[in-house]
Order: sequence, then structure tokens, then C-alpha cells
Amino acid sequence: MVIIRLAREGKKNDPFYRIVAIESKRKREGKALDILGTWFPRRKELEINRKKLETWVGNGAQVSSVVSKLIEK
Repeated sequence: MVIIRLAREGKKNDPFYRIVAIESKRKREGKALDILGTWFPRRKELEINRKKLETWVGNGAQVSSVVSKLIEK
């Protein structure tokens, strides 16, 4: 099953997250099928490709709770 979730990147005390489509069994930073956007929590910036997101959700991907909260904002 494919899930859309966050993958942590960045450095110590300055993280940013990639919003990725990934197999649910893979590690948090495992190889992603597609990168849908980025989120910088310290700068409160969210960049997301809504067209890719709609495509993945239309194909049956599940969206994690954290990503769904980010999308609502």
C-alpha cells in the first residue's frame, strides 16, 4: 500500500520534511516513489504540488494524519 507521509531531512535542530509517496513498509527516509513537496516547520513554509497529490490519492494512496492537517492549512 502506498502512503503519503513526511520524510525528515536537514540537519540537527534545523529539520525540514519532504512530503513523499512511499510504500508503507519502508523506512521513514527510505526510497520514495515520488516527492510531492516540502515543509519547513521553523519558517512555517509549505510547498506542495497539488496535482501530484490528487493523482496519488486518486490512485488509492492513503494520506497520513500529519500531512492531512498540513493540507488543510
